[in-house]
Amino acid sequence: MNVSVVVGNPKARSRTWDAAHRIAQGLGAGSVTSIDVADLGPGLLDWGDVTVSRAVETVRASDVAIIASPTFKATYSGLLKLFLDRFDTGTGLEGVVAVPLMLGAGPAHQLAAEVHLKPLLVELGATVPTPALYLLDSATQPNPVERAWTERWRPAITLSVGVTP
Repeated sequence: MNVSVVVGNPKARSRTWDAAHRIAQGLGAGSVTSIDVADLGPGLLDWGDVTVSRAVETVRASDVAIIASPTFKATYSGLLKLFLDRFDTGTGLEGVVAVPLMLGAGPAHQLAAEVHLKPLLVELGATVPTPALYLLDSATQPNPVERAWTERWRPAITLSVGVTP
């Protein structure tokens, strides 16, 4: 299973990055390609930027894309939105199984991933066969919420990409 991890945290190699990679591992990813959107810098504002275009194509070619963001103002980051704006509506993530993942400081915004990020991924054509995942960024490791989510939903994700669990 070819997995792309896309992290929309303005801080490179953040706790969001760490959590997304743990989820990829928990899902049994065969190969993981990592895109830290913070590394794309000003190229996100240049529609002709080759590096950003390659990153988009990498995600489009994935079996599974873990789309991760910290929670800002009860939703995903503007940085992640800049990257996701590069995907065509309806078909940009067609054929990709997406996992919406958000981290936050407290439980008050635990629906943000389900209410804001998941519908955006569906709008872009992704298949999202599971509930979105929200994690407290202060949780100690190993995180029982992560473990429970991956154990519960790994079969649905692997079946969605045609891999027998």
